[in-house]
Amino acid sequence: MTSPIIITGVGKRIGYALAKHFLAQGQQVIGTYRSHYDSIDELNALGATLYPCDFYDDTQVQSLIDELTQLPQVRAIIHNASDWLPDPVLTKNEPLKSPTFTPSQVLQRMMQVHVSVPYQLNLALEAQLRAAAGDEIGGSDVIHITDYVAEKGSQKHIAYAASKAALHNMTLSFAAKFAPEVKVNSIAPAMILFNAGDDAVYQQKTLAKALLPKEAGNEEIIELVDYLLNSRYVTGRCHNVDGGRQLK
Repeated sequence: MTSPIIITGVGKRIGYALAKHFLAQGQQVIGTYRSHYDSIDELNALGATLYPCDFYDDTQVQSLIDELTQLPQVRAIIHNASDWLPDPVLTKNEPLKSPTFTPSQVLQRMMQVHVSVPYQLNLALEAQLRAAAGDEIGGSDVIHITDYVAEKGSQKHIAYAASKAALHNMTLSFAAKFAPEVKVNSIAPAMILFNAGDDAVYQQKTLAKALLPKEAGNEEIIELVDYLLNSRYVTGRCHNVDGGRQLK
């Protein structure tokens, strides 16, 4: 049995596609999910080991860590779990408009799911990652899925962008800390897949932001993840998948 790959957030989109990809290769996959979708039942049937875990709940996070630290080895951790909370709209001398969360709560939640949980998991599973690598340089991996806005910023999702920037910064620190057995890289996607409810006007506006105006698809991320796992000389780097948005 191969050492498992841990993927957080396997319920949909990139995490789900990565889990199916590795399971099809006979790779042992351990996944986490917050909400139960039909995809979870499918991944279970394909042989994945899945843990329900709300990353906003410290008790659930600690229980997950307690389970995972019992593993003898971990081939890779792919930190894909994410949330996308907009910043609260504040008007001078007026209360929050549609106050779901206060500014403090939005920032805390974004930092919790994108920074605190990956930080805790990386530290807790260092020994397992090194064990899977053995004596091979760069034999194990940590991959942080960040976002192109970590570099560009966002006017409506400031807390989200800041937390993704912090996640990339951890890439640098953990790459140095875990070398030479473990490589640590980040992937910064822009728009990879449209949602089912995205209308034609929104799609056209979004595609126009890139030099390569197309829907990239999950395969673009899967191929990059495969490249990073197979490489033995790439660490501490951010790999942008944004269609050349920075040049528009």
